[in-house]
Amino acid sequence: MFTIEHDFDATIITLVDDPATHRQEDVIVNAFEDCVTLEQVDTRTDMVRTVTLSLAQVRDLAAALDLPEGAYQLGPKTR
Repeated sequence: MFTIEHDFDATIITLVDDPATHRQEDVIVNAFEDCVTLEQVDTRTDMVRTVTLSLAQVRDLAAALDLPEGAYQLGPKTR
């Protein structure tokens, strides 16, 4: 399950892990104009951990999900 919200400066997607024996904490994805952040509560410390990706890293990640094992370099972004 997931939710999508549009805020003033970001689109916020919350990924809710389906019920399971080893359920993970929700992941919050904040898509800003110049970067994307991923947030998840670390249950060991009860602190929110944040990872920031550039838009190029997000593009590479999206491409990598559909490619076989290997090393790749994508060309420049075109409009």
